[in-house]
Amino acid sequence: MSKTKEATTPVPAQTVRSQSSAAGPVAPPRVSARRRRPGVIALSLALIAAGGAGVAVLLLQISDRTDVVTVVRDVQVGQVLTEQDLGKASVALDPAVKAVRADDVDSVVGQRAAVELKPGSLLAPAQVTRDSLVKAGEQLVPIGLKPEQVPATALVPGQRVQLVHVPGPGAAETGKEPANDSPQSIVGRVVKASKAAPGTGVVVVDVATTADDGPTVAAWVSTDALRLVLDAPENN
Repeated sequence: MSKTKEATTPVPAQTVRSQSSAAGPVAPPRVSARRRRPGVIALSLALIAAGGAGVAVLLLQISDRTDVVTVVRDVQVGQVLTEQDLGKASVALDPAVKAVRADDVDSVVGQRAAVELKPGSLLAPAQVTRDSLVKAGEQLVPIGLKPEQVPATALVPGQRVQLVHVPGPGAAETGKEPANDSPQSIVGRVVKASKAAPGTGVVVVDVATTADDGPTVAAWVSTDALRLVLDAPENN
């Protein structure tokens, strides 16, 4: 049995190049576009909108700022306000907050503080007054209180007090004590209370009384025969 051997004839390289040229250029593989996610797009739009709204609010707040008068140092009740006590600030003012406008600062300089003023606070029209804290027909009597005589409750302007006469043992009778031997007292109103003096701790309280009672209270103070008693809050 004879075996036949197939002869393979090599294909010339020129022929292969001719066939490739005839087939045309090979197209690159197609890359599929990234799938769009509706949720991500919606979140991006929401963030952009929120950022724009924040900028709008900030611009609106800046444009709505108001120049007002501020307090820059401690001012006691009854003290006359000076330019050095006051400053100015630009704030976003709520309509419910009543504050003196910076343009009106000259109108409050020279007025008295109706309440104690603290640094950093806005000045309200109701916190100043042109009236004297001592009313017509009243007198102002300063009373020095030793540390053991100062009430633990802070003394505030407008607080009603009783000025009680407590003569020492063997003191001469004034002739004004009631027949039942109960101590005599006079109604007063706190106008101002100082801080405790260094070293002695004495607190001076300015008390307004009627013009008729003023001299009597001053006499009690001079003999150290006076004690200050606070009225209950419901009696104020």
